[in-house]
Amino acid sequence: MVDPLIVTVSIILLVAIILVVISGVRIIQPYEQGLLVVLGRYRRRLNPGFNLVLPLISQVVRLDLRTQVLDVPRQEVITRDNSPTQVDAVIYIRIIDPEKAYFQVANYRVAVLALAQTTLRSVIGDMELDEVLYNRDRINARLRDILDTATDNWGVRVEAVEIREVDPIGTVKAAMEEQTSAERQRRAAILRADGEKRSKILVAEGDKRSRILQAEGVRQAKILEAEGTRLQKVLEAQGEAQGLRIISLGSATLDGKSLTVLSLEAVKELGKGQATKIVLPFELTRVTEGISRYFGQGAKTEERPPNKLSELEKLIGKSEDILGRVPTAKELRSEISSIEEEIKKEAGDAGDVVAELVEHRGATKAPDAAGSKSAKKKA
Repeated sequence: MVDPLIVTVSIILLVAIILVVISGVRIIQPYEQGLLVVLGRYRRRLNPGFNLVLPLISQVVRLDLRTQVLDVPRQEVITRDNSPTQVDAVIYIRIIDPEKAYFQVANYRVAVLALAQTTLRSVIGDMELDEVLYNRDRINARLRDILDTATDNWGVRVEAVEIREVDPIGTVKAAMEEQTSAERQRRAAILRADGEKRSKILVAEGDKRSRILQAEGVRQAKILEAEGTRLQKVLEAQGEAQGLRIISLGSATLDGKSLTVLSLEAVKELGKGQATKIVLPFELTRVTEGISRYFGQGAKTEERPPNKLSELEKLIGKSEDILGRVPTAKELRSEISSIEEEIKKEAGDAGDVVAELVEHRGATKAPDAAGSKSAKKKA
């Protein structure tokens, strides 16, 4: 019969052996790297997966090889122009040498954060506040280079550094707001002045063109008036000359009796007037003599020879040439149509000039309104 004590001891020994064997099994995750230390001495790396080590005397250190994010605490930094500023950042690191990360530094995370804080104060302290606000890319690149060089001995690589927030203190922020407001007001004033300048230039240019067009119109009008006056005088002179020739041609067939009758008619017309004084352009004795000759009481009136008309036509031209050619109704309608077309053309040219002036006035007002809107928008 088996002793119960022996059975109990055997079970305890079996369980202890199983626990010892299980303690020698190490499973490394895919994103980890294991370091095996046996009796205080580093042996080797343990790759991801199942690993069997000596139980009880082996120590396995697991290190995460993924990119880690470290938040640099907010701290107050004084810039080169003595402007206190609150700055914080974010650092992205990754272990590239597990042995150095574990054996060369006690805690690489704390070491990297401390180094980042001191480096951040040093870099920003060498820059002015405006440079800090507008040159974050340069600050990030400089911090990354400095930290990456310093952490090579720890087996850690700094992948990126990002300045998350730059917050000047209250008085500095108020001064910056006043400076920004003054700068915007200056730009608005410049834009407003530039708009007024352009507006005045365009208005002056429009007035100039208007005066030029008016002067050109006055010049052309005077030229046309002078030309019309000249043609009028020429035509009047030609008409008078033609009238005199017609009268001379018509009087060529008159004899003394005819002239006497015309004289009597003229005296009759003068007598019809209401004037108290009558001025006669000829002597009454000659009129009386003509009348007596007309009634046969005087000497015989000389008849004009028929050949004198032909001689007169030789001197002043034929009657058809003097009277001129009478235009037909078709020719008169054609001439009237050409005159109407010229009037319509001149009216169209005047309308184009007025439209151009109106468009120019609208373009003059548009830049002023656009400049005012732009200045208000930027302000």
